[in-house]
Amino acid sequence: MPFKAKLFGGFRLFSSCGREIEIGNRRARALLAMLLLDPGEPLARDYICKLLWTGRFEAQARASLRQCLLALSRIFEEFGPTILKTSRTEICIPAGMVSTDLGDLEAFLNAGKYDEACAILEEIGAEPLLEQLHFSPEFERWLGIRRDKIEQRISTLVQDRLSKLASGDRQAEYAHVLSAWSGRSTSDREAARFMDHGGEISLAVLPFPQFNIGNVTSMLGEGVVDELITSLGQVRGLLVTGRTSSAQYAETSLPLPRIAAELGVSHLVEGCVHFEGENARINVRLIDGQTGFEMWSYRHDGTLTDIFALREQIASAVRADICRTLKVDGQGAASRKMTANRDAYSLYLQGRALTSRAIGENLLDTATGLLEQAVELDPDFSEGWAALAEAHVNKAVYTPCLDRTAESRKMAELAQIAIDKDPRQGHARAMLAIHQWTLKNPLRALDLAYEAFALEPDNPYVCIRLGSFLLYIGRTKDAAPYIERALRQDPVQGSSYAVLSTLYLNLGDIDGAMAAGQRMTDLGFPSMWHAVAIAASGDRDRAVETYRQTRRLMNSVIFPPVGTEPMTEEAMDIYWTIAAKGCLSGKEQDRAFYCQMLDGLHATMHDPCDPSITLPAIWMGHTDLVLKTYGKCIHPANMIGLMSLWTDIEPVRQIRLSPQFIPFARAFGLVDAWEKYGWPDLMPACADNAANDRQFKSQG
Repeated sequence: MPFKAKLFGGFRLFSSCGREIEIGNRRARALLAMLLLDPGEPLARDYICKLLWTGRFEAQARASLRQCLLALSRIFEEFGPTILKTSRTEICIPAGMVSTDLGDLEAFLNAGKYDEACAILEEIGAEPLLEQLHFSPEFERWLGIRRDKIEQRISTLVQDRLSKLASGDRQAEYAHVLSAWSGRSTSDREAARFMDHGGEISLAVLPFPQFNIGNVTSMLGEGVVDELITSLGQVRGLLVTGRTSSAQYAETSLPLPRIAAELGVSHLVEGCVHFEGENARINVRLIDGQTGFEMWSYRHDGTLTDIFALREQIASAVRADICRTLKVDGQGAASRKMTANRDAYSLYLQGRALTSRAIGENLLDTATGLLEQAVELDPDFSEGWAALAEAHVNKAVYTPCLDRTAESRKMAELAQIAIDKDPRQGHARAMLAIHQWTLKNPLRALDLAYEAFALEPDNPYVCIRLGSFLLYIGRTKDAAPYIERALRQDPVQGSSYAVLSTLYLNLGDIDGAMAAGQRMTDLGFPSMWHAVAIAASGDRDRAVETYRQTRRLMNSVIFPPVGTEPMTEEAMDIYWTIAAKGCLSGKEQDRAFYCQMLDGLHATMHDPCDPSITLPAIWMGHTDLVLKTYGKCIHPANMIGLMSLWTDIEPVRQIRLSPQFIPFARAFGLVDAWEKYGWPDLMPACADNAANDRQFKSQG
């Protein structure tokens, strides 16, 4: 072939003699790369224009594309006819004109040329396809979809080859392919999640589908998964992925090794439930995450009533066998205080599933109704009370709530009931801690968070709460292990990546902050934190556009504040553009205009301390408004902004450096927390308590 291209990592093109062909035009490189992902498959000119020249008028974009094609034809003149085949509507690169590392890898695997395939796998390692191409959000989405499909295609092909080699007793070739593939299937960071935390083995329990259910109404599959996650999660040396992340893989067609890689685990537990009338069969399998091969299996037959009554024994038996297979000591795990009422348990599972989804019209109202029925049927059901408390805090955070503080107070009452029913409740203590922040008692909040962690160190909700609270008081370095642990346990929980992005930004790791923000965006959560990290890197134009694109999540993840009228599409575009420029353009006139707008919203909105006011106020260093809002009211929806007070970049640092900050900190209760848990990382001069006290008195 006359040309060869490298698609993994940064795109590069070489002539037949091995000389690299320099293509200075970024969009020209991107165009070639797009076409080479699927040689022979044309792309429509209009679609290319939309991806590479987003925001330009159609005529301008088409003219730019023509100039791009002309530049490429001049480059290829030295090597003969151009490799591009064009028409008035489409462009493609015919198959056979350019060989690529992607095409060669798939061809070698299909042909059984394993040495050649392994050489490519070892060379590309964990490099993503087309790593350095960044244009519009539309292009990023298109590229993300293409990457996912191609990675899935390669993964399926490798697993098929591994299966054939294993069944053919070709152990040497099998080991070679497996070793080469292991560098591709998990990146270094993903591998560290299960290879570098105290020798712990990690696993995820995937959702169990139910078959032949007929007229039977049962949550048996969800119940088995619930018991297994809890039972296995109590085993020392075994890190179990949280329910939220595992639930993302219900009804997925992804290969098992791909799921294990995305969750960052070494093993998977999967299974299913089959019904025949009131009879049920439970099948459970332990899967090696790298190969997708079964390591152990279990089956239990019985009636629905029998299985419900014996669910703890079944989970205990499965735990014992899995621990024996993995050579982990599974003894001594305590059982939860659950309900013996089958209907209450079913209502609890349904309500908790809706609570974990959190976002959706009337979804949390439905969840609270189901959970209220569950605890009414069994008033001693501690887990039911805790789940009901969580539904109320999610109302305060995720819905246009009339009184967020009242929802927090209700959450605390319900969490206390859960603790009274079962003093081992760590999750409920973490929710009590949230309410202490609304009472401006961060010291008590941290005390409760540490108590919660001592009881449930493997609960990602508990870990992220403790880590967040330490961020709120400026103890960034102390927060890091708890936040990172939470994300090892629940790696598909998008909201936690806002905390991780802020953690890295506060530590000065801008690349880490951008990567965490990008992950949050990929999971469908608001991209403001990602945009703030991009702005810190100096790319303000891209930061503004990333922030502005958040408006696409309106009415799906972000809801208009309570009491405000829904905006038209045009008004929404204008508002988000003003907000994006005000927060991140770096231009004082943009900042001043948006600060003035926020002052007006603060004076007129039903909730003058809504996060749509407090978060941008922090990012713009609007000290008066920040201290006014948090001095008046803190609630579960706006408290996340406290972690950004300790971002040491302009203009955010102006809040902390203001003479008003120390009196605010004392009135807020932050000083009490600092005196027990340590002074903020950004206040090294305050290491001595006496000196600290003198400084505070002199400033306020």
